[in-house]
Amino acid sequence: MNKNSSNIMALAPNTSNKRETVCIFGTGDFGRALGHKMIQSGYPVVYGSRSTQISNLIPKDAEVLSHAEAAQKAAIIIIAIQRQHYNFLIPLAEILHGKVLVDISNNLKLNQYPESNAEYLAQLLPGSRVVKAFNTVSAWALQSGTLDASRQVFVCGDDVEAKQMVMNIVRALGLTPLDKGSLLAAQEIENYPLQLFPMWKLPIFLSLGLTAFFFFYCLALDVIYTYIYEKNNFSFFIAITIPNRVCPVMALILLALVYVPGIFAAIIQLYRGTKYRRFPDWLDKWMLCRKQLGLIALAFASLHVVFTLVSPMRAFVNWRMSKGIISQALNNKTEPLNTTNAWISDSYLSLGILGFFLFVLLGITSLPSVSNNVNWREFRFVQSKLGYLALILCTAHTLVYGGKWFLSPSAYKWYLPNIYMLSLVVPCAVLVVKFVLIFPCVDKPLTQIRQGWERNPKHSE
Repeated sequence: MNKNSSNIMALAPNTSNKRETVCIFGTGDFGRALGHKMIQSGYPVVYGSRSTQISNLIPKDAEVLSHAEAAQKAAIIIIAIQRQHYNFLIPLAEILHGKVLVDISNNLKLNQYPESNAEYLAQLLPGSRVVKAFNTVSAWALQSGTLDASRQVFVCGDDVEAKQMVMNIVRALGLTPLDKGSLLAAQEIENYPLQLFPMWKLPIFLSLGLTAFFFFYCLALDVIYTYIYEKNNFSFFIAITIPNRVCPVMALILLALVYVPGIFAAIIQLYRGTKYRRFPDWLDKWMLCRKQLGLIALAFASLHVVFTLVSPMRAFVNWRMSKGIISQALNNKTEPLNTTNAWISDSYLSLGILGFFLFVLLGITSLPSVSNNVNWREFRFVQSKLGYLALILCTAHTLVYGGKWFLSPSAYKWYLPNIYMLSLVVPCAVLVVKFVLIFPCVDKPLTQIRQGWERNPKHSE
C-alpha cells in the first residue's frame, strides 16, 4: 500500500513549483522577447503599457494592463524602458513600494551619466528594491534561442533577497547568473555592452603595427632596392610574395609573445622570492591578452598556408619554372637532384606542417566549449607543453628555410638583415631563457615560490 502511494505521489504534478507572475514595463523589442522567453519557461507575464490594446507583437499568452494595474499583480517588475522615461514611475511610487524593480537599460556611450541607470532608478523610487540584470543579453538572442554568446547574466543589487529572486528567474530561462555585488557595480555592468573587444585592443594594435613595419621593410628590400640597383620591376610582389613573407613572420613573433609574459613572471618571482606581490600593470595586461595574441598568430599562420598553397598558380612561379626548363633544354643538360637540398626542403615542410598542426590544436583548446571540458592539468599541458613544442617546431621551420641567409652577403641589402632573421630574435630568446628556467637549480626554487614559499616573508606584500 505504501509503495503504491509513493508511486502515485511521484507521478502527481508538483503544484509548489508554480511560477510567480512577472510584470514587464515596456513593449519594445527586448520587453517582448523577454516576455516570450518567460512564458516558455512557465512564468505568467503581464505587461504594463500606456495602451492596453492587444497587439499582434505581444506574446499571445501575456496580459496587457495599465502600468498601475500591472504593477499590482506582480512582486517583480522588469523596467524595459530607457532612462529618460523613468519619470513616469514617480506617480506609481506607492504601488511600487517594496517591489523588486529589475533595471535592464543600457546607454549610448560609456559613463554617459554620473551615476548608473539602476542607481538613478533607486534614487527616484527609494522604497523599491532595485536590481540590475539582463542588460548584456540581446533581444535577438532571446528570440532565436542562440544564447551561447550571451548566456551569462550579470546581476547586482543592495537587497540580497531581491537579487536571489532575479537570479532564480535567470536560471529558469536557461541562463547563468553572476552576482557582481551591490548596486555600485551597475555602472560597470552597464558599460559591458558598450565595450568593443576590450581584450583585443592591445593585440590588434600591436599586430597592425608590426604588420605595417614588416610590410614596408619587405617593400623596401624586395621591390624598391631591386628596382633601384637591378632595374627589375617586382612591384607585383605586393600582392602575394610580401604578404606570404609577413604572415609567417607575424605568426612566429606573436606566438613567441604569448610566452614572453610567463618568462617575465618567472624571473620577477625568482628575484622577489615570493608570489604574494602584484606583477607590474603592464605585465598583468599582457598576460590577460595572451589568448588573443595566440588566436591572431593562428590567423597569420593560416593565411601563410593559403598563400603557400596558391603559389604554384602564380604567373611568376610558372615563368621561373619554364625558364629553368628551357635553359636546361638549350644547354642540353639536366640538373641532377641535389639530395641535400631535397632533405632541407622536406624537413622545412615537415616542420611547418607539424608546427601548424599544434598551432591549430592550441587554438581549438582555447575555445570555451573545449576548455570547459578539460581539467586544469590537461589545459595547462596543451597550452604550455604543446605550446612550447609548437614554438620550437615553428622556429626550426624558419631556421631551416632562412638560416642560409645569415652568412650570405647578398641577403644584407642596404646592410639590413633579411626579414626571416628578424623573426627569429624573439622566439629564440624565449626558448633560450625557458631552457635555463627548466634547469633543476632554477626550477626547484621557482616551484617552491609558486607553492607559497617566501625567501623573506617579512618583506612580502
